[in-house]
Amino acid sequence: MKITSLGKFRALQQCSLPGGAFAILAADHRGNLRDALQQHSTEQVTDAILTNFKSTLIKTLSESGSAVLLDPEYSIAQLIASNIVSGQRGLLVGIEKTGYSGDPSARENSFLPDWGVTKAKRLGASGIKLLVHYHPDSPTASQIEALISQAVEDCKQNEVPLFLEPLSYSLNPNQKKLSSTERWAIVVEGARRFSALGIDVLKAEFPLDIEVDTDENVWEKACAELSAASTVPWILLSGATSYETYLRQVTAACRNGASGVAVGRAIWQEAIPLKSVERETFMRDVAFRRMERITALCDGLARPWTDFYCVPELTSSWYINY
Repeated sequence: MKITSLGKFRALQQCSLPGGAFAILAADHRGNLRDALQQHSTEQVTDAILTNFKSTLIKTLSESGSAVLLDPEYSIAQLIASNIVSGQRGLLVGIEKTGYSGDPSARENSFLPDWGVTKAKRLGASGIKLLVHYHPDSPTASQIEALISQAVEDCKQNEVPLFLEPLSYSLNPNQKKLSSTERWAIVVEGARRFSALGIDVLKAEFPLDIEVDTDENVWEKACAELSAASTVPWILLSGATSYETYLRQVTAACRNGASGVAVGRAIWQEAIPLKSVERETFMRDVAFRRMERITALCDGLARPWTDFYCVPELTSSWYINY
């Protein structure tokens, strides 16, 4: 078990269910959400439209999870100011610039300019999310690791946990996506490396391609191997996976060591093409029930983060040198 600071320990409590599982509602999407909305609109999708979509999403769904994950540009400040974000839920925010630069087979990431951990903590964030594109054999792997290390240090100074979201990719320009075997190896190796860098929670991809590996016994083996490689809690992201498939992934993951989820599009992606009234109805009647079911699944099966972290031994004078 690792010793963590009181501030981080408190923040992890805020982001999780009482039993220690994470059920985080992700709504931090920026460019990809704008593009998706634009496909179903004859008018330009403005910043205000993005904010309104996220407002509807959080207003109808956030009470069914343990925390919400928002972005700094279109949602976190706007939804705090409009009293949409509940004070009873944890609040995570991203710090990376959306997308990536560099060659598609040697991707680079960077922090969002004029934003960062200190400002996010001052705003009231209880968790920091950093998304990176990572392949251990990429020439930019060291640059990505340096970026992560900087975020780790910033989070340490501010006593706020870092949730790292690495996305794997192919180095072969003629191969659009990794083979299932390659993905498995990269996700597991990434967990090993990132744990050593000092992150607090790993927000991981499902560690294989389920379109290729359909045997759920293999899914469980891959998740168990990921758990063995990670010395920090890991939670499962959803991407554009269908809700029904994601339920099966979450079950396999939590049965084999995952500490919960950070779920976005698998819950609410069908709302994107809908008009405002129909969208709110879908969110309230369908997406809310989905999030409730995911939360209950995590609460029942996930490994609590308290299996990983404890605070230093405390005395009555702990506060003097805090």
